[in-house]
Amino acid sequence: MTDIAAQRAKSGRRPGQSGTRERILAVARTRFAGSGFDKTSVRSVAADAGVDSALVHHYFGTKRELFVAAIELPIDPGIILQPVLAADTNVLGEALITAVMNVWESDQGEAVVAAFRSLIVEGDTTLIGSFLMEVVLREIAARVDEPPGSAPERFTLVATQMSGLLLTRYILKLEPIASMPQARVIASIGPTLQRYLTGPLPAMN
Repeated sequence: MTDIAAQRAKSGRRPGQSGTRERILAVARTRFAGSGFDKTSVRSVAADAGVDSALVHHYFGTKRELFVAAIELPIDPGIILQPVLAADTNVLGEALITAVMNVWESDQGEAVVAAFRSLIVEGDTTLIGSFLMEVVLREIAARVDEPPGSAPERFTLVATQMSGLLLTRYILKLEPIASMPQARVIASIGPTLQRYLTGPLPAMN
């Protein structure tokens, strides 16, 4: 859960409503897994949970905060993305891998990795895809959509690299990548992400 969502829950919880909050989270997780981030609305989650949408906002704030709480991430992606959004387009790859690795290597990193490991074990891979494609990467879509319509392909390529690094370094812990200095990993992967984001794409046959 994000710090923001946790604060909302702590300050806004009403007596006897903890079960309602957990029901909303369970419904949201199912909705996000089945329909993705874009096609899931706070209103639809509220309807499935049998509550008013205002109560969902009361507990979780925005739809993105609800999503983060549903997949049990301990940090708000908006905070992670601030340096990425501020970076020049020609260094987006390095900024992205640096921002993400700073989280993975932080005190909260173990909890983040555990959340993704749980999603993989439980088979909720759609939620991982939604997080990467619709929560993290969509913020920079307009900056890399060249030629027009290419952003989804670019983001999928980025996702292969990011998920591969998460798997090999933090879950499988394959050497030498598992113990490689962070700066070396960034120097190795950053240019590849940059090529995926802004480089030429192969011509369609």
